[in-house]
Amino acid sequence: MSLVSHLSGLVWQKSRRSNPSGNCVEMAELPDGGIAIRNSRDPHGPVLVYSRAEIEAFIGGAKDGDFDHLIN
Repeated sequence: MSLVSHLSGLVWQKSRRSNPSGNCVEMAELPDGGIAIRNSRDPHGPVLVYSRAEIEAFIGGAKDGDFDHLIN
């Protein structure tokens, strides 16, 4: 994971579960296959960059319920 101040020219996608308050993150695919993540309330703020393998592990864990205890 790395932190960058801004990436331009990316196509950002917000979750369908986002709400009108903007409580959601957005993700974008990078040209090298990595994934950028940012706070949708601060689109000009910092961006976290993860490898595809890191995102696959995270999404798989979320689907398996590994993080459910954090929101229950």
